[in-house]
Amino acid sequence: MPVDRLLPDREYADLLALATELARDELKPLAAEYEEAERFPREQFRLLGKSGLLGLPYSERWGGGDVPYEVYLQVLEEIAAAWMSVGVGLSVQTMSCFALAHYGTDEQRDRWLPGMLEGQLLGAYALSESHAGSDAAALSTRARLNGDHYVVNGTKAWITHGGQADFYTTMVRTGEDEISCLLIDGNTPGLSAAPPERKMGLTGSTTAQIIFSDARVDADRLIGPAGAGMRIALSSLDSGRLGIAACAVGLAQAALDEAVAYAKGRTQFGKPIIDFQGLEFLLADMAAAVDSARATYLDAARRRDRGMPFGRQASVAKLIATDAAMKVTTDAVQVLGGAGYTRDFPVERYMREAKVPQIFEGTNQIQRMIIARHLKRA
Repeated sequence: MPVDRLLPDREYADLLALATELARDELKPLAAEYEEAERFPREQFRLLGKSGLLGLPYSERWGGGDVPYEVYLQVLEEIAAAWMSVGVGLSVQTMSCFALAHYGTDEQRDRWLPGMLEGQLLGAYALSESHAGSDAAALSTRARLNGDHYVVNGTKAWITHGGQADFYTTMVRTGEDEISCLLIDGNTPGLSAAPPERKMGLTGSTTAQIIFSDARVDADRLIGPAGAGMRIALSSLDSGRLGIAACAVGLAQAALDEAVAYAKGRTQFGKPIIDFQGLEFLLADMAAAVDSARATYLDAARRRDRGMPFGRQASVAKLIATDAAMKVTTDAVQVLGGAGYTRDFPVERYMREAKVPQIFEGTNQIQRMIIARHLKRA
């Protein structure tokens, strides 16, 4: 069903219309096939780049769109509603560019950012490790400065686009109490990817460990000063959580749309099942959950656009939106009944895809901790 949009300027309506058209015509028809085949949609990311949708929140100077974050997130929601793997990939690309765009020098940005924002270079965000997921400060991947190179050793885990990315925004330990950020070329000798993880959902999006074995990285790929890695990582995650929230809302909206369409077309006892009160109330609750989740990410985005603190609101949005997506997709399967449990309808896939947003970019238990810490400091 069409979603009414409140945009900060009428000019952004054309951008959102472009995203909606591209999602409907170029992404949605391919989603089930690619997910079934576990096929990575690299060409679709190039299409997003050519369409100007891959760098929306970044400066026009380097090929971005210079749009407010609340507009970018609504575009992202449309992409995710059509194909969640591509929506999550777009969010990851945006987060992977964050360090360079906000902490890099102009020389570094001139050198690498245009290719990232135009779709020539696909990125990955390499923070997590097998023993340092929620406790990011416990990471053990090390980078030792040796002349004009860093020598990197360690393993990163759960890396979206792992093995497919052209660059890795990587947090490494450069001293006992020092974490730094390196922008590492995907073709660096000594960098390799483990076999992709076998996941229950988002099977078109490759997730893999990235292994560094004496990988030599030019020292000029240090982003920000040495020791700024955790500050960069945490600020990246605040914005990245909004991306995941928008993706989750898109997925939930897609599930709601499927459920409503099915309930209108399915007849029992001489009338459409949408006319039965039990389903009316279920669908109404689903719609309320989608609208409420959308409101939380838009509130956080508007605060971000105005230069206000938004970390707590980003955690709230991520928590509310991803929990809503899990509930709405589960209820969509219920609306379709036995049909919803088959792969003949997309709600089965939506339900599987809804689980991992509750886990990545900080589990929802971690989001509750973050929210509580903000309340204690208030």
